[in-house]
Amino acid sequence: MIDRLALSALHRVDPERAHGLAIQALRLGLGPKGGPLTSPRLATTVAGLDLPNPVGLAAGFDKNATALTGLAGCAFGFLEVGAATPRPQPGNPKPRLFRLTQDRAAINRFGFNNEGAEAIAARLAARPKGTVIGLNLGANKDSADKALDFASVLTTCGAHVDFATVNVSSPNTERLRDLQGAEALSALLSGVIAARDALPRRIPVFLKIAPDLTDAELADIATVARDVDAIIATNTTLNRTGLSSPHATEAGGLSGAPLFETSTRVLARLSTLTDKPLIGVGGVATADQAYAKIRAGASAVQLYTALVFEGITLPATVATGLDRLLARDGFTNVAEAVGTDRDRWL
Repeated sequence: MIDRLALSALHRVDPERAHGLAIQALRLGLGPKGGPLTSPRLATTVAGLDLPNPVGLAAGFDKNATALTGLAGCAFGFLEVGAATPRPQPGNPKPRLFRLTQDRAAINRFGFNNEGAEAIAARLAARPKGTVIGLNLGANKDSADKALDFASVLTTCGAHVDFATVNVSSPNTERLRDLQGAEALSALLSGVIAARDALPRRIPVFLKIAPDLTDAELADIATVARDVDAIIATNTTLNRTGLSSPHATEAGGLSGAPLFETSTRVLARLSTLTDKPLIGVGGVATADQAYAKIRAGASAVQLYTALVFEGITLPATVATGLDRLLARDGFTNVAEAVGTDRDRWL
């Protein structure tokens, strides 16, 4: 009831301000206090990371790693913060976040606004114990060598995180998605892997891809990504088909409910092209949707936009429901369910 009242109040203010207030509430300890929700069925291992459950927080919610302790109490199995860039940058002009209530969606064109790798590294160094935390790596908008930026952020922050994600799929930084091409992506990943190998301990490197890729482009990515440890599918989309909200024509990346089917089909297709673990993102708002992603080929899932409409108790609801669904269908653990309904999405 309190969560619903808080959501109602937040929906009366500008979306970016509402997001800031939510982060502040978590920093002040006003969120759930339960910690990661787990069970023998939910516990799983992805790319060498032991997760209490497979329901994670997607990057973009806590860009500057300021609410780690609060988020650690929210039942997530893992957290991803950022994106971080080498230097601080303000991002794109406001307004740059739009709530599409009728579509249960959002459009953002933030442009990697963040306080920079050094500030974020300092907060990650003081992170709460017992929570799996990763960092989304980004590039500065005015960088002459965007590929080098990813390695730079990893060098600065890598000692304080459990995994790092190469984000070449945001539509809000000019020419960033060009780095998804086979030759450019291969060179970029080589630099990131070299930076990872120089860290005090080895951490897995993930790659986050866009949903707006052809089958040929997906095949290229699957080939080039052979040295990463997992692939996150997918980031936001530029597609606007079927939207009915007033802000539907705003520029930026669309996330939320309209992305569910497209992102799940990309996930399933990718699972036929690679044996890398996949993390399913896009439109997850219920346990049934998380389960669908897993059965389509995901070893774990992430959510973000659904928090806008369902509140911070959502991860506990999804994880609890997922546990029931696994039990109903006779799976003893998450890994047994991965890919068992892939053909439905191909």
